[in-house]
Amino acid sequence: MSLRKYLTSRVFFGQVLIALAIIAALGYLFMHWLTFTTDHGHEIAVPNLSKLTEEQVEEKLDELDLDYVLLDSVDYRSDFPQFSVVEQDPSPGTKVKVGRKIYIKINTSGFSSVRIPDLIEKTYREAVPTLKALGLEEGTVTYVPNLGKDMVLEMRFKGRNLKVGDRVLKSSKIDLVLGDGKMSYEEEESAADTLVAPIEETPVDEQ
Repeated sequence: MSLRKYLTSRVFFGQVLIALAIIAALGYLFMHWLTFTTDHGHEIAVPNLSKLTEEQVEEKLDELDLDYVLLDSVDYRSDFPQFSVVEQDPSPGTKVKVGRKIYIKINTSGFSSVRIPDLIEKTYREAVPTLKALGLEEGTVTYVPNLGKDMVLEMRFKGRNLKVGDRVLKSSKIDLVLGDGKMSYEEEESAADTLVAPIEETPVDEQ
């Protein structure tokens, strides 16, 4: 039989159909195997872990066949309980597969302390961003007569004056005393002279 007759014969077409059927069957079986091995279609919604302790997180995720990884602790946040989850990834409601790891960050036990920076004779515009960068907040702003307008003259916390290097807790409100810029140069010199005027010493009896 010539090649041309073979290619047009029933035997050839029968073999082609058998080959196509085998390929289709193998493809079907492969897709089912792939679905089984990747657990396709079996997804779990990530629960909301916010404000849960690490022990509660472990218990909740075990029930869903999920795992967790503790990344780090974050600066204390007063709106979250101590040692509770502040951040999680993936976020709540995200569909994940069995065994997926959920990354969490835990709240610390309390505010950490920071050192008071040198803001004296800095401008108000310079002082506020510096405080915020350290986790501090701007408190009450008071103006007093001074040549330097909006210049920081004093820093106070709960009524007491602060010195550079003093420690306060993060999120503390720092009150600022600023110059109003209304005092003339002569008035400032006069005020300074008054402050440094000599004080008469009183003799002390020798013991």
